[in-house]
Amino acid sequence: MEYSVASTKKRSRSKLITHFRNYWQLWLMVLPAVAVIVIFNYIPMYGVQLAFREFDFTKGLTGGEFVGLKYFKQFFDSPMFGTVMINTIRISVSTLLFGFIAPILLALIVNQIRSPKRKQLLQTTVYLPHFISTVVMVGMLQVFLSPETGVFTNIFGLDKATNLMGSTSTFVPVYVISEIWQHCGWNSIIYLAALSSVDTQLYESADIDGANRFQKILHVDLPALVPTMVVLLIMNMGGILNAGFEKTFLMQNSLNLPVSEVIATYVYKIGILNSQFSYSTAIGLFNNVINFLFLVLANTLSKKFTKRSLW
Repeated sequence: MEYSVASTKKRSRSKLITHFRNYWQLWLMVLPAVAVIVIFNYIPMYGVQLAFREFDFTKGLTGGEFVGLKYFKQFFDSPMFGTVMINTIRISVSTLLFGFIAPILLALIVNQIRSPKRKQLLQTTVYLPHFISTVVMVGMLQVFLSPETGVFTNIFGLDKATNLMGSTSTFVPVYVISEIWQHCGWNSIIYLAALSSVDTQLYESADIDGANRFQKILHVDLPALVPTMVVLLIMNMGGILNAGFEKTFLMQNSLNLPVSEVIATYVYKIGILNSQFSYSTAIGLFNNVINFLFLVLANTLSKKFTKRSLW
């Protein structure tokens, strides 16, 4: 028995050595990516324990007094808990819902264009906003939506007192619409790639059956997109509470703060500006745990009902 176990281990070791000997070039290519993930994603996880300790500059991350769930309870009892959670969920879910549907519709529209030049021109036009930095994007919003001299204010004849960037009722629509405009074209690339792999014989069969353009989209294009849609939806569910920090923070002002204060901006203000590192770490950990649970739930439901999943 011992000989058999030793023999099995030896064969496994030999196969592993042979594998690396045959594919060392591929492992060498992927090594930088693995190193980046380990250095910037896994090693920093060591600091998560700060959420359960009283941070002390003199003792480092592991030297502070262990306080258990003190800071989690502090966050749950905080008057900001409800406001921050509602704002985060409102912005994240709205962005996920409309930002998920828009690229699919755009890909279906672009796929219907027969002229290669027109198709290329439209694709280039809708891709370009993705390369605008967040700072420039928010600056453009401030210029376009200015109450006095804003382009949209003048075009649509809005009241000069209307401040779309400062109103609590328009902040979320402005955020979501600008997010869709900026990233919709880029996010549609993967759907266009899926549509390009559709067998042309399916379209020919649909033509023979007398299907119109809408029916071909419904019965040929959409079924081809379902696998991609499911995988991307599961991955997006893993960031359900990750409302974009940079854009939200830059769009914040004293007028829209009641609806723009999300978990990410709250953690920044508590941790960096107020130096409450343990408290902010606890909030961030809570946020990540909720995201992970949503990811697992979405993957489980998808595996059960669609037979497709990430693992």
